[in-house]
Amino acid sequence: MTPRNTFCGRTRREFLHQAAGGFASVAMTGMLAGDGFLSNQAVAADGVTPYVNPLAPKPPQFAPKAKSVIFLFMYGGPSHIDTFDYKPAMNGMDGKTVDVKTFGRGGHKNQGRIVEPKWKFKQYGECGKWVSDLFPHLAQKVDDIAFLNSMTADSPIHGSAMLMMNSGNIQSGHPTLGSWLTYGLGSENENLPGYVVMLDPTGGPISGAKNWTSGYMPATYQGTTMKAEGAPILNLKRPRGMSEEVQRTLLNSLSQANNSHLSTRIDNTELAARISSYELAYQMQRSAPEAADLAQETEATQKLYGLDSPQTEEFGRRCLLARRLVERGVRYVQLYSGGNHNDANWDAHGDLEKNHNYHAGRTDKAIAGLIQDLKDRGLFDSTLVVWGGEFGRQPTAEYAKGTGRDHNSYGFTMWMAGGGIKGGVSVGTTDELGSQAVEKPLHVKHLHATVLHQMGFDPNQLSYFYAGLDRKLVGVEHVEPIHEII
Repeated sequence: MTPRNTFCGRTRREFLHQAAGGFASVAMTGMLAGDGFLSNQAVAADGVTPYVNPLAPKPPQFAPKAKSVIFLFMYGGPSHIDTFDYKPAMNGMDGKTVDVKTFGRGGHKNQGRIVEPKWKFKQYGECGKWVSDLFPHLAQKVDDIAFLNSMTADSPIHGSAMLMMNSGNIQSGHPTLGSWLTYGLGSENENLPGYVVMLDPTGGPISGAKNWTSGYMPATYQGTTMKAEGAPILNLKRPRGMSEEVQRTLLNSLSQANNSHLSTRIDNTELAARISSYELAYQMQRSAPEAADLAQETEATQKLYGLDSPQTEEFGRRCLLARRLVERGVRYVQLYSGGNHNDANWDAHGDLEKNHNYHAGRTDKAIAGLIQDLKDRGLFDSTLVVWGGEFGRQPTAEYAKGTGRDHNSYGFTMWMAGGGIKGGVSVGTTDELGSQAVEKPLHVKHLHATVLHQMGFDPNQLSYFYAGLDRKLVGVEHVEPIHEII
C-alpha cells in the first residue's frame, strides 16, 4: 500500500524536486529542437521522415506576380447592370414586358418586366469605363481595375453558387481557393493563419463554414475567421489561470514526448500536427492582437478607409486589417460584405434602390482606400484584389410590383486589380439587357485559373491526390487563365 505522503512510489519532496528540474529541461529541449540542435525531432508515421510544418513557405511552380490575395465577396449578388455594366438601351423601357429567358429563385421564365437601372452612369479614367453613381470613390480607380463583364456560374441558387465561387464546385466537401493557395504556397508568417476570413457583423453567409473549408485536405489549410474589433480570433485565449510560461512548458512537453524513444511513434503524424496547431495558437495569442491594432495607423490612413464615418467605419476596419495581414505575409484574406439573408446582404429581391444604396454606401470608400493604400505602400503589385458576388441580377423584376431583381448566373460582372493584372480594361460583354453573356463568356473556373496563375501556378497542374484521383481546383478539363487581363 502506497503511503499517503508519497506519489507513484516517491515522496512528495522527490516528486517536486524531479518535476522542477524536468520542467526546465523540457523548456530547453523545446528551444534546442526549434533551432535544429536535436537530431531526433518530430517525424512522420514511418518514424524516419522528418516532420515538416505544412504551412512552411513553399516555392511556386514559376515566378509569381502576386504573393497574396484579398477577395472582397459581395454576398447576395450585386446587380451588374446597376454598377459596372452600362446598358443605355434599357433607358425608357421601365415597366415594359419583354421576351427574355431568366432562371433564378423564381424558377424558369420566358418573359419579364424591365426594371431600368436606377442610378446614373458616367465615364471615368483614361480608359473611359462607365460606372454608376453607386461607386463614386471606386470609379476614380478604374484605370487600376480589370472588369470581367461576362462572368457565368453553374447555379442561380445562393448556397451552391457560393460553393462554386469559393471551391469551384456546386457541391460541398471540396477545398476552397484559400486552401489551395496555402496548400501550394504555405504562409510567410508563422505567427498568423495563412488563410483568414472576415465575416459581416450581421452573420455568416449561407452554407457557413463550407465556404472556407479545406474539404478533403488536412484542416491545417482551412480558413480562420478573424474580427477587426475585440478579440481578433475567437477561442484563442489561454484557459483561466494558465500563465504563458505554463502554456509554453506544456507545449514543450508535447514536443519532448514526440521526440522520446519511449513513444510508439505510431501516431506521430497526428501528434506532430497537434503540436503544430498548438504552436500556431500560442504564437497567434501574441501576434493577432498586434496585427488587429488599427490604432497604430495614422489618422490620414484611417480616414482613407472611412473609419471616421459611421456608415463606412465597419467595412473600412476590415479592409484596413486585410492590408495589415497581407503586409505581414498572410496568403489569402476574404472579406464578406453582407451576411444573414435578404436585405442584410446584396440579395435585392424587393427594393433594389434601398438595398444597393446601403451596401454600396458601406463599401465604396473602403475599397477605393484599400487600392490606394496598397499602391502607396508598394503592395499593390504583389497583392491580387478580387471583387464580386456569387452571381449577378436579372434585368427584369421578380415580382409584379417593385424594383427587385432575381438571381442571374448567365452573365454578371466581377473585377480584379493588382498582382500583375492589367488595369483599365474590360473583357467580355452581356446582351443589351444584361441577361446573359454573349461575347467571351467567362466561367468561375477562369477566374480561379487566373488567381492561381498570378500566384505562380499552372492551374492545370496544381493537384491534390484524394480517393484515387489527382484533384484540381479547376476540375479535370484544361482551363486557361484570362490572358487579356494579365
